[in-house]
Amino acid sequence: MKTIFSLFHYHQYSIATARIPSTNSTTRSFWSTVAISLQHHHAPPSAPLYLRTASKSEAENTLISLIKSCARISHLCQIHCYLIRTSFLLNPTIFLCFLSRIALPPFQNIPYSYRTFLNYPNHNISLYNTMIRAFSLSDSSFLGFELYREMVHFGISADALSLLSALKCSIKMGSLLNGLQVHGMIFRDGHISDCFLSSALVDFYSVNRKYDEACKVFAEMSYRDTVAWNSLISCQIKNKRTRDALTAFDIMERSEGPRPDDVTCLFLLEACANLNALEFGERVHDYVTSCGLSGSIKICNTLVAMYSRCGSIEKAYEVFKNMPRKDVVTWSSMISGLASNGYGRDAIEAFMEMQRVGIAPDDQTFTGVLSGCSHSGLVDEGLMFFDCMRKEFGVVPNIYHYGCMVDLMGRAGLLDKAYELISRMEAKPDAAVWRTLLGACRIHKNAILGERVVEHLIELKAEEAGDYVLLLNIYSSIGDWEKVMKIRKLMKEKRIQTTPACSTIELNGKIHEFIADDVSHPRKKEIYEKLDEINDQLRIAGYVSEITAELHNTDVEKKRTTLSYHSEKLAIAFGVLSTPPGTKIRVAKDLRICVDCHNFAKILSAVYNRVVIIRDRHRSHHFREGHCSCNDYW
Repeated sequence: MKTIFSLFHYHQYSIATARIPSTNSTTRSFWSTVAISLQHHHAPPSAPLYLRTASKSEAENTLISLIKSCARISHLCQIHCYLIRTSFLLNPTIFLCFLSRIALPPFQNIPYSYRTFLNYPNHNISLYNTMIRAFSLSDSSFLGFELYREMVHFGISADALSLLSALKCSIKMGSLLNGLQVHGMIFRDGHISDCFLSSALVDFYSVNRKYDEACKVFAEMSYRDTVAWNSLISCQIKNKRTRDALTAFDIMERSEGPRPDDVTCLFLLEACANLNALEFGERVHDYVTSCGLSGSIKICNTLVAMYSRCGSIEKAYEVFKNMPRKDVVTWSSMISGLASNGYGRDAIEAFMEMQRVGIAPDDQTFTGVLSGCSHSGLVDEGLMFFDCMRKEFGVVPNIYHYGCMVDLMGRAGLLDKAYELISRMEAKPDAAVWRTLLGACRIHKNAILGERVVEHLIELKAEEAGDYVLLLNIYSSIGDWEKVMKIRKLMKEKRIQTTPACSTIELNGKIHEFIADDVSHPRKKEIYEKLDEINDQLRIAGYVSEITAELHNTDVEKKRTTLSYHSEKLAIAFGVLSTPPGTKIRVAKDLRICVDCHNFAKILSAVYNRVVIIRDRHRSHHFREGHCSCNDYW
C-alpha cells in the first residue's frame, strides 16, 4: 500500500526536494514575510540571505503560525522545502501541523500528504489520525480504513478520534463488516460512552439499513446531545420511519435537554413533506420562527418545498414572498411547487420574473418549468423552453429534462414523437424515461407501443411490478383479457409481486395509513359505514364507478365493490368522519391516483362542500366544487 501514491506524488515530491525558487515577486514577498517573522533565523543556502538566527522556540512558534495562515498551497510547498533543509521537518509538532494543513480541507492534497506521511520516520497516533481522517473525507476512504488496520497492526492503540475516522470510512464505503469491527473496538476499549462515537454508530447502522441496531445504540447512550438526536432522526427518515422522527421532535421540544437546531428542522421539514404532514410542518415552522432560525435561506427554501408538497401553495408563496434574499434554489423550489400544484402558467411567469431580477436559471429550474408545462398541457411552451435552455442559458438537457418532455408529449397524445425523442437522446435513456412513456401509453390505450416500451425495460433489467401493472391497465382498458391473463402468468413465473397502494392522512398531528380493503384501523367499522354512506350520496349526485380502473375480469357489480374501498377513499372517508364540515381534507398516496378515485373526489368536493387535496406520486390534485386543478389532465 505504501507505494500506491508514488507516481501521483512524484511531481510534488520533486518540488519539495528542489532548491527554493526565488525569482518571482510572489515568492520574494512570501520569504520576506518569513524573514521578518523568523527574525533572521539561520537558513539554508538556497533561502534568502536575510534568514538568520532566532531562538528555537521562537522559530518553532513562528513556523507553526505561518503554516496555519498559508492561503496558497504553493506557499506550503515552499515551507516544506524550508522544513526539509533545516531539519525542522523532524520536529513532531511542526510536522503534525504541516501534515494537517496539507492533508485536510481546504487544501486536502491526498497524494502529496500521504507521500509526506510515508517519508516521516516516527509515526505516532496523531499522524495516523490526521491521515485516516483525510482519507475519510476523500474518495479513497477504503485506504483510510487500511491505514487504520496498519496502525493497529503496528501496536498503536486507537483512540476515540481514530475510531471515529475509521467509522466514517466504513460509512462512506458502505461496509457493514468494517463498521462492526470498529464497533467491537469501541466497546472493547471503553469508548462506548463517547457521544460523538455513539452518534457516528447510529449513522453507520442507518446507512446499512440496520434500524433496530441504530435505535439500540441511541437508547444505550448515557448522554444525548443535539447531534445524537439528529443522527436518530436522520436514521428514522432514511428507514421510512417518518412518524418516529416526528415523535422524536416532540420529545426534544418538550424536554429540558438538547433543543432542536437548524439541522433538526431541515430533517423534519423534509419528513413532513414526504408524509404530507402539514400540521406538523406548521409546528416546525412556528418553532423555526420562535428560535430565530427563519433568516436561514436553506430553512426557508425547505419550507417553500414542504408547503408546496403538502398542497399549501399559498403558504409556500407567503414564505417565498417574505424572504429578504432569494437564490436560484429558492426560485426553483417555488417554480416546481407551482408546477406540481397545477399552476403551470404561474410557474412560467415566475421563471420570467426570476430572470428580470437577475438570477440565472439552472438545471433544476428548467426541470420545474418543463414539469409545469407538462402538467398543464402547455405543449408549445414546453417545446420552446426545451429548445432555449441550451441555446440561451447554456444548460445541457439531462435525463430529467428529457423525462419532462416525454411526459409532455405523452400526455398530449404525441406518443410517436415522444418515442422518437427518446431514440435520439444524447444520454442513454434510463428506466424512468421509458416508464414515463409507458404511463402515457396507458392514458391513450396504446397497447402496441406499450409492449415495445416494456421490451426496452426488460433489456435494461429494470422490470418492476409497476411496469406490468401499467401494461395490465392498458389491456384491461381495451378489454383484452387474454393478454391480461398472460401478463399475470408471466408475473407469477418471474415472482413479481405488487405492493398495495398506501394513502395517508394527518389528523391532530398524527398520521393515519390506509391500504385497499384495510381493516387495521381502530375505527374501521365507523370508516366503512361512513364510506358506504358517501357512496350512496355520490350515486344520487350522478357518480358512476369507472370500472375500467379494475384489472380483474369479473362481473360489473364485483368490480364496483372492489373499487369502493381503494386506499384514498378510505382516507377521505376518515377525514369526513373525523373533521368538522368545511374542513380541508389532505391525502397523500404513494402511487398514481386512478380514474375512478379522481371522479369520486371531484363529486365529493361538490356534494360535501369540501376542498380535497390528494397528492399522488406525480402531482397534487386540488378538488373544489366538483372540479380538479388538473382539469382532468394528469
